[in-house]
Amino acid sequence: MDIRSSMDGLKSLLGVNAPAVSQTQAKSSPAATGSGLTSDHATLSSAGSEASASLTGSDVRTDKVASIQAALASGSYNVPASAVASKMVDSMLSGGQ
Repeated sequence: MDIRSSMDGLKSLLGVNAPAVSQTQAKSSPAATGSGLTSDHATLSSAGSEASASLTGSDVRTDKVASIQAALASGSYNVPASAVASKMVDSMLSGGQ
């Protein structure tokens, strides 16, 4: 079985009509070989933009972060179980928002 005849049959079933390009045109045309850079593009997601913006934000309380890190390192950081339970219930009641 010839792969070309199978591909041509598949194209005809799918209704794809590829323009006929001769071998000399394909070799001489840079666009036909896919080396054209005009078709490439990149898109950044909104998550990437938000992460970048959060790095420059000034709302981080570095003194509080440093004190919590020190308490965690020394083993003296303590969160009351009632506070954790309260936040969990609040989160479940608000639908995780």
